[in-house]
Amino acid sequence: MSSHLSGTTEDRHDAAGRRAAAPSNLAAPSNGPNEEMSLLASRDLLRCPVDNAPLTWNPLTERLEGKGGCHSFPVQHGIPCLFAPNQWPAGRTDVTDIVQKFYEQTPFPNYDGLDSRDSLRRKARDGVLARMLDEQISHAASILEVGCGTGQLTNFFGMGFGRTAIGADLCMSSLKLATAFRDRFSINNARFMQINLFRPPLRAESFDVVISNGVLHHTSDCAGAFRSIAPLVKPGGIIIIGLYNWLGRLPTLWRRWLIDTFGATAAPLDRRLRDTSEAARREAWFMDQYKHPHETKHSIDDILAWFDAAGFDFTACIPTIGDEELGDDTLLFEPRPAGRYLDRLSTELEMLLTGGADGGLYVMIGRRRR
Repeated sequence: MSSHLSGTTEDRHDAAGRRAAAPSNLAAPSNGPNEEMSLLASRDLLRCPVDNAPLTWNPLTERLEGKGGCHSFPVQHGIPCLFAPNQWPAGRTDVTDIVQKFYEQTPFPNYDGLDSRDSLRRKARDGVLARMLDEQISHAASILEVGCGTGQLTNFFGMGFGRTAIGADLCMSSLKLATAFRDRFSINNARFMQINLFRPPLRAESFDVVISNGVLHHTSDCAGAFRSIAPLVKPGGIIIIGLYNWLGRLPTLWRRWLIDTFGATAAPLDRRLRDTSEAARREAWFMDQYKHPHETKHSIDDILAWFDAAGFDFTACIPTIGDEELGDDTLLFEPRPAGRYLDRLSTELEMLLTGGADGGLYVMIGRRRR
């Protein structure tokens, strides 16, 4: 398998399309896993999740190793296994194991109906967010997707000329699906790794864009998870966070109560379960929305406070705040006012009254201050 990150230094732009210094290559032609892992380590990207020491590739042991070999990590199916468990105080809740078990048994989303690069591209561009991100993220950008699941978005970005996209997740079954699709269709600019997002094995300030969509609310500490991944964004770079809204999620929770009480006969109350023809896709959506073992809900104001504390300026919300309309000319990465409290509350009430489309998921985007 070969991969590359190409483009001239005279024509580099940052994630919003503005001129920027050329990013360091994170991908290049390789002839096998040894060469590929050696390349990743040589770019000074990987860090030991235990002690933050740089990781190097040892071709003799075929493992990624920290300084002095104190900590080493295997590569399985071409996937660096860089997961390190949380070391939290006794008594602190940790749902990592139960969430991992859930997704190992129920990978989400599945690749049902996706049989080519073109079918993945069509599916991604049918979604407003993926299409707008593809249009507005520079083709020289380095992208990290935290909690990539089966890696569909990472593979989509990895098809873009010149980009490097890394997908990270804790579930090996999902990552195997991601790499199988990547390898089958020679998506050369996509990489995948197993991680614990609370202990990311990556150098700080390494990525132009960090995306975590529908993930952080399935952790034991959503705000803490955000604080763990925010430092991975370069100054001037972009963070994109998708979370369940405290009001927009309520219709799904009501349907969940009905399903738990009356059984699967209540499932057709969810429009997506009625309208989706593929059985595997219906099952994946049903399990993710109605059987997930852990979730939390958050307001727009919660995320604005997280952004400010971590040094990010708000740039966009989907759905939009107040009377602003989302259109093809909307610039997602330009700082803008977040409106008044009543404007933000109005947006959340609209999510509630429209039945919690997409499970009440909303997306917040911020740019890191330089």
